[in-house]
Amino acid sequence: MAKLKSFVLVLLVALLTPFTTQAGKPLRVLAIGNSFSEDAIEQNLHELCEAAGVETVIGNLYIGGCTLQRHWTNAEDSLPAYRYRKIGTDGHMEQFNKTTLAAALKDEQWDYVSLQQASGVSGVSSTYEPFLTQLISFIRLYAPHCRIVWHQTWAYAQDATHPEFVNYGRSQQRMYEMICESARKAIRDHHIRCLVPSGTAVQNARTSWIGDRMNRDGYHLNLTYGRYTAACTWFEALTGRNVIGNPYAPAGMDDRTKLTTQEAAHYAVKHPWKVTKITVHK
Repeated sequence: MAKLKSFVLVLLVALLTPFTTQAGKPLRVLAIGNSFSEDAIEQNLHELCEAAGVETVIGNLYIGGCTLQRHWTNAEDSLPAYRYRKIGTDGHMEQFNKTTLAAALKDEQWDYVSLQQASGVSGVSSTYEPFLTQLISFIRLYAPHCRIVWHQTWAYAQDATHPEFVNYGRSQQRMYEMICESARKAIRDHHIRCLVPSGTAVQNARTSWIGDRMNRDGYHLNLTYGRYTAACTWFEALTGRNVIGNPYAPAGMDDRTKLTTQEAAHYAVKHPWKVTKITVHK
């Protein structure tokens, strides 16, 4: 039994360990997402990586509220349904409208391609299949050398009015737990080797002096420290570097907020399936 437990631990570590790109080449990441990937990677991630000496190319395929099912329909029917934004190594963002999923996958030699479920059903595992399986096969066809990423999204604020909050009995804790359950099943079933636990990072931050103020409307992230928390989580999950102490923070963020959100992200990557209480007195 001891040997079996040791084997399982080693396997989990291997599955969730970031890989490095070839020397001299930027890290390339593409999100197949919605407004939650927009919140997470279109701001701050480039700057965090730049501050750590890591060049990046960051892409986001956006449709508001897009589910895995709709992503698969778009892929299967070659629908030019996406707003595709790409941030180059110089930090400049370009936007391409009416883009297909296949075109974006072929646009770069992506190191990472992420998937996520729409927020309202992110904790309803029965909504994932067969679409997640089909999307992974599609990605493998057009980007065979990339690593698949699962983006674990966040639970709503306790006072959220989002109509799909009823899926969780209007309980933030229940929503968080169901998101974790669904994410664990997805990465286990598909041997996904990289998890970005933004949901746990947000939940960690809620234990701090910030409280349940991580959202701007009950579900999308606060434009400064909320989005920064998610970007910090992506930074550490993708690069394997501890985000605590990274010098970059968005304009107007004080040192206390910076340290709190960096710690929330760090401990989420370290312990993605449980909430860590964050106490910052600075």
